[in-house]
Amino acid sequence: MDKKNSRRMIGAMGTLSLVMLAYWILWFTDRSAVASAHSSVYVAFENSFPLADAFLTFTMLASIVALRRQSSYALLWLLLGSGGAFYLFGMDVLYDLEHRVWFSGTNGLVELGINALTLFAAIGIGRWAWTRRAELDQVKDTA
Repeated sequence: MDKKNSRRMIGAMGTLSLVMLAYWILWFTDRSAVASAHSSVYVAFENSFPLADAFLTFTMLASIVALRRQSSYALLWLLLGSGGAFYLFGMDVLYDLEHRVWFSGTNGLVELGINALTLFAAIGIGRWAWTRRAELDQVKDTA
């Protein structure tokens, strides 16, 4: 397996995991820094995401471990993470469009940025894993 490309993916997933952690720390400690609205409906919607985001973060961390160990389980975790990111993107974007969140000022633009980052990550991780699936499947099977 190409170690340079693996290191890049590990770095990207580590960065994304830290961004996710930072978002939730801000959400629970200084909500106004990341909230694009303050209605009870919006807060309830956002409060429904921690478990799904935790799962996505778990898949990225599991991918990092598997890539470092050169385990074929990396392909599984990468594809689960990509699929999870696509799902979260779809849920978030639909809500944002229905409630015009993107058009609510600076924090609406933050939300648009989060949506774009989620889509970019979903495509990037999925494409990276899928184009290297044969290579990833040839590494040892310990995770």
